Amino acid sequence: MSLRVLAAMSGGVDSAVAAARIADAGHDVTGVHLALSANPQSYRTGARGCCTVEDSRDARRAADVIGIPFYVWDMAERFQRDVVEDFVSEYAAGRTPNPCLRCNEKIKFEAVLDRALALGFDAVATGHHARVEGGVLRRSPDQGKDQSYVLGVLTREQLAHAIFPLGDSTKAEVREEAARRGLTVADKPDSHDVCFIADGDTRGFLADRLGAARGPIVDESGEVVGGHEGAFGFTVGQRKGLRIDRPAPDGRPRYVLSIEPVSNTVTVGPRSSLEVTSVVAERPVWNGPVDAPREPLACTVQLRAHGEVYGCRAQLSGGQVHLTLDAPATGVAAGQAAVLYLGDTVIGSATIASAS
Repeated sequence: MSLRVLAAMSGGVDSAVAAARIADAGHDVTGVHLALSANPQSYRTGARGCCTVEDSRDARRAADVIGIPFYVWDMAERFQRDVVEDFVSEYAAGRTPNPCLRCNEKIKFEAVLDRALALGFDAVATGHHARVEGGVLRRSPDQGKDQSYVLGVLTREQLAHAIFPLGDSTKAEVREEAARRGLTVADKPDSHDVCFIADGDTRGFLADRLGAARGPIVDESGEVVGGHEGAFGFTVGQRKGLRIDRPAPDGRPRYVLSIEPVSNTVTVGPRSSLEVTSVVAERPVWNGPVDAPREPLACTVQLRAHGEVYGCRAQLSGGQVHLTLDAPATGVAAGQAAVLYLGDTVIGSATIASAS
């Protein structure tokens, strides 16, 4: 059955090949590039693969090669509100957000999908490395590029209208196919870091918006061991850039253990103090083949993008997901997503609130 499909084209190689595959399958495909900044020059340049002026041009050229209609949709205001301002406010609250995850949730599969369905499209296709089978989200076979984690926030309804044509392909295969198709983005570098921070300086970006706020860096005993210009410049598990005045008594590295935005205090300590076996997460989304577990469910959890996977028991209680890990995890930060899996299948996600 032929579908009307809106192909989101970022200007990178993945979304270009995804659009081409959908067109080859006989579907009625329209390409769309999202303009995410009112001032595109303020975003990255140099073919970074996301959110740049060059990307819009690359997406248009790819659509021309594929032979599909192409449009640019202005999503700058929505992106600023739902992704950039959310990013800043989360750091101000002592949490560590994932802007790519938020962009998928609020922009690509809420704002864009809603508009696409209103315009009569049946589905939205993207170049994400993940699979949707029977409305269920699964990992990509290319573990190094798997993006099911940042898609774990999608609802069952959104997944029902999502197509990921690259689901069974590795990144190397995608690049080879792009070259065969004559797509100029075949060798374009992948995007990295935060797309809306032009120079990659997250701490400077946040300081410009939140203002410098000096505060103490303390050890676990409460002794002041250094100072900072804003607690928002740190994340749990961070080791580098702490600017501590003196080394630990045992000479071992210190890590950020916690961030207290009210007192503007950053606590540091040894790596062993980062270990947690209990995680509480809020705002759960259940999008897999099983319903919310009212009793402990044996599954696995990923606690950050490209992070380790831990065996755990998950249970929904009082509107929160309670996770008991089989082995200690480190660097677990509030604000990140906890995405739950049965095998390679996503069953749900929630936002980490605390860990101990």
